[in-house]
Amino acid sequence: MPINLSLGATERPVQAWVLRLAKSLPFVVLPHCLWRLPFAFGFTMGTVQDPGPAPWWAPAYVIGLSLLTEALAMLCTGLVSGWGEKVPDWIPLIGGRRVASLAAIIPATLGGLGLVALWNPMPLAWFGVLGFQEVAFSNGWWMALARVCIGPVMLWGPIVLALTYAYYRRRRTVQVY
Repeated sequence: MPINLSLGATERPVQAWVLRLAKSLPFVVLPHCLWRLPFAFGFTMGTVQDPGPAPWWAPAYVIGLSLLTEALAMLCTGLVSGWGEKVPDWIPLIGGRRVASLAAIIPATLGGLGLVALWNPMPLAWFGVLGFQEVAFSNGWWMALARVCIGPVMLWGPIVLALTYAYYRRRRTVQVY
C-alpha cells in the first residue's frame, strides 16, 4: 500500500519527489538553527574572535531568528499543499478564495534567489576564493562541525526555487491546440 505524503488536496497531483523535498526542508535548515543557539549565550563554538559579552537581548534575538528560519522553511509546504492553492476557509475576508499563482510564485522566487545570494558564496569563503574569508576556528574539529551544521543551509535557496518551479508547472493552465 503506497504511503500518502499529501499535505491537503491540490487541484493537480504533486509529484512524490516534490513532496519529499518540501517536507525535508525544515530538517535541512535545522542544523544551522541549532548551531547558532550557543552564540546567544556567549559560547563561541570554537571561533577565535572574542565578540565580547553578549547583549541582554541576544538570547531572544537568536532564538527568534532560529524560529523564524524554521517557520519560513515550513511555509514552503504551501507550494505543495491545498492551502497554497485555495485560502483556508477560516481566514476572514479572503477565506475560500483561489490563490493567484503569481501571488505565490513571485515571493517564492525572490526568496529563493535571495537565499542563493546569501548562502551560496559560503564555499568561496571555505576555499579562500575571490577574497571571501571564513571565520577563524581554534582547531579543525570546530571548523568541521561548523561546516557540517551550516553547509546544508546552502541548499535552501535551490530547494525553494525547485519547489517554486514545480508549483508553477502544476498550476499553469494547459493550452490545447
